[in-house]
Amino acid sequence: MADPAKIRRERDPWWAVGLVLGAVLVLTLAGTSDHAGSWNDSSRLAMVESLVDEQTFAIDRSIFVSPEILPEKLSQPVKTCDKLWIHGHYYSDKTPVPGLLMAGVYQVWKWATVQTARSCPEGFVWWVTFWSSGLASGVAVWCLFLLGRPLGLGLRDRLLLTGSFGLATLAPIYARQVNNHSLLLAVGAALLLGMAHLARAVQAGRQPRLLLFGLGLLIGLGYTIDQGAGPVLLVTAFALLAYRCRPVSALLLVVAGAVPWLVLHHACNHAIGGTFQPANAVPEYFAWPGCPFDAGHMTGAYNHADVGHLLVYAGQLLIGKRGFLAHDLALWLTLPALVVFVRRRSAELPEILSGLAWFAGTFLLYSLESTNGGGQSRSVRWLVPLLAPAYYVLAVMLRDLPQYRRDFVILSAWGILLTALNWPGGPWDIHAGWYFWPIQALALLSWLASRLAWGQAGSVAPEVAVARLSQPLFAVNDESDCILPLRAVNFTDPQELIKRGWLTSFQANQIRRKG
Repeated sequence: MADPAKIRRERDPWWAVGLVLGAVLVLTLAGTSDHAGSWNDSSRLAMVESLVDEQTFAIDRSIFVSPEILPEKLSQPVKTCDKLWIHGHYYSDKTPVPGLLMAGVYQVWKWATVQTARSCPEGFVWWVTFWSSGLASGVAVWCLFLLGRPLGLGLRDRLLLTGSFGLATLAPIYARQVNNHSLLLAVGAALLLGMAHLARAVQAGRQPRLLLFGLGLLIGLGYTIDQGAGPVLLVTAFALLAYRCRPVSALLLVVAGAVPWLVLHHACNHAIGGTFQPANAVPEYFAWPGCPFDAGHMTGAYNHADVGHLLVYAGQLLIGKRGFLAHDLALWLTLPALVVFVRRRSAELPEILSGLAWFAGTFLLYSLESTNGGGQSRSVRWLVPLLAPAYYVLAVMLRDLPQYRRDFVILSAWGILLTALNWPGGPWDIHAGWYFWPIQALALLSWLASRLAWGQAGSVAPEVAVARLSQPLFAVNDESDCILPLRAVNFTDPQELIKRGWLTSFQANQIRRKG
């Protein structure tokens, strides 16, 4: 067994850390927009502006509600229609707690520059976007990179996983403009990183109090960000923690971290709309002149004509021209990986099932209670935070099923091309370009071709396959809380390796012929 003290002293190479952080910074700086692109981000920005400049949630005097108040020399921002009419005032229909956090960011900019949203709209939008969605996207990427350590991934696979997440998904596209989905993605990635460390600590007989309290903070914050995915995250995360941490005292620490966020969220809802439920769930608040929404198009109510319409709509959320899987191509590999992990009862199965429950619950909720696919947005914006649990599965796949690494590289490469072509339009461009379906077809064909080549000729030479018989499994070191190799473990039965997915039948036959 490797020396635990040496493992504790190990640090990621400076060049790897610099590469990840440098790439995140460059992409965020290059991508951050200085203008609102839709009703969605205009509504959020209107809330932030009003909280600081008017000390109220009411957005009547915001430049994103009444752009005519700006001098003619300044560019006119998008006038939002994502608003509610409550007791004679307009309010944003977005969740209030993220707006409070962004208001703090705006206040810092206002102090530093002596400017306001009204005097410098472009600077206001850029600053709030960079320190909200841009920062959140960077945090999510960094958490994915760090996740590889407690899961036992090598540096190559960690960089591969991080690069795919940061370049081949919807994450960098949504980082370009203000939205809540990038914020919840960061919370989800940080939560999964904490859960991975907690699993190692529990296996070593420890239950770190600070970590448990921090997980509670993340769960509570996640609940406040999205009215659909947030509550599902709350339920699934608490269920996982109840399984991992049996003593009630441990769960009380989690509750102590989460409750303040929940109280703040519902208190703000009550202050705005006089109800503890989300204000945008009240149809009467949309009864303002010219409102483009009605009860038949509201998210949060069942409006499908029949079961057939529901099934078609649910399928389109995943595989249509706005489908989530179609815009995050590497996620196709989670389907076979999940089957394998359930059959093998992987050590990370509780975390995997919790993430799957979060994904399935959110997907089912929005399938039942929406008909517009998220409105004007690239793909399905509600599902963007679910990249976190999906890439957790892919991380375990790269460790336990290395034969799928080439598939992951192929799909990620096509994903990078698709993301690069979609990136200029940002998250609010609803139109799929001419290249969308050709990329889908080429990605599928190249993936199938790779699979056929693998099955016929094997992915490695027989000598390399024989050497892999001595590759280690993994175990948790009690002192360092890291994954350590067990060099003494040696599987010499090819049938066992076929069962575990380490070899194909063709490779095993080659090994037998070699003697």
